[in-house]
Amino acid sequence: MTEKAAPHYPISLKAAIPHILFLASIFYLNFIARIIFAPLLPTIEKGLSISHTEAGSFFFFISFGYFSGLLLSGFISKKITHQSLIGLSAVLIGGILLLLATLTSFREIAACLVLIGFVAGQYLPSGIATITHLVSSKNWGKAFSVHEWAPNLAFITAPLLSELFLRWMTWQHVFYVIGSFSLFFGILYLKVGKGGRFHGHAPNLRTLRILFRTRGFWVMIFLFGMGMGGSLGVYTMLPLYLVSGRGFDQAWVNTIVGLSRVSGLFMTLVSGWLTDKIGPRKAIGIILAASGTVTIFLGIIKRPLLLPLVFLQPLFATCFFPAGFAALARITSHEMQNITVSFTIPFSFLIGGGAIPTFIGFTGDLGAFGAGISIVGAVTVGSILLLRLLSFHEETT
Repeated sequence: MTEKAAPHYPISLKAAIPHILFLASIFYLNFIARIIFAPLLPTIEKGLSISHTEAGSFFFFISFGYFSGLLLSGFISKKITHQSLIGLSAVLIGGILLLLATLTSFREIAACLVLIGFVAGQYLPSGIATITHLVSSKNWGKAFSVHEWAPNLAFITAPLLSELFLRWMTWQHVFYVIGSFSLFFGILYLKVGKGGRFHGHAPNLRTLRILFRTRGFWVMIFLFGMGMGGSLGVYTMLPLYLVSGRGFDQAWVNTIVGLSRVSGLFMTLVSGWLTDKIGPRKAIGIILAASGTVTIFLGIIKRPLLLPLVFLQPLFATCFFPAGFAALARITSHEMQNITVSFTIPFSFLIGGGAIPTFIGFTGDLGAFGAGISIVGAVTVGSILLLRLLSFHEETT
């Protein structure tokens, strides 16, 4: 994979940081557009008169769109450069959010959620390909840790923004704000964004045969699924669990859940350093074991000891992604990275971002919110056994 406009890549990590931060800004808006429903869910439930299961299915609709978008991203990035696709994705997310802000029908909202997921799915393969092209593999862990500030910052600000707007406005106004910013940053990246000025590779029978025969591909699907489940899946249903399942005040919950994610801004840097130090395989094992164990107790413990666990659980859960992406970038050749990401993440997202919150919502309807969360934690701990099956392609620098 080459970039004719910048044959000097890879560049030093220091020189690449401004470019990675710009990508992180796009990723932040991409991510918050998909998780903003979590803190708004209790209000949306009442406004639309829907059940916990239907509310949880919002994230399944997003996951379905995200799944489709990721699978098709290789065909799109083959036609336009990664840089153009990143900017265009942000612009379209902004437009869909502005439309969503005008809707009140459950069916119409569900359709828009699928569209948001599809457009958002175009970003990650192009973003990962751009970062791994910017810096050498020895710095991938650190580079991804900076990039992962985006979802962690989204986890922090989503409930705080929601609570701020709900004091004076309706939940729809949140979409006006996020949509406008996404439009602005998307247009800006199209004009001045650096890196990614090369095309991706579309999947074909030969590349798919290679990918599907790669054992690490199937292992990473499940590991990413549980990593997403511990972070995104639990997060999306945590406000509803604390409000409906544990009787906490909604305003208090949104504030606490947002503050609990502050540690992720620092822990991703620790995770990136740890990944480059001991390798992604060992780092993933440590992180999933810690995250899953705390998640088990999050579903068991009741007030007042529940509050420390709300802060402790994301401390470990958010650490997965620098190690996870560093591992994912190594399971196939550099030329196949965008295809590997575009096929791994959608299946993983269906597990962690779709099935897990829907499952937790289902257990909530049965009056067992806590049990659902604890089961997710137990499966997360068990998933580390798959690391024995994980092997990497020969690294390139």
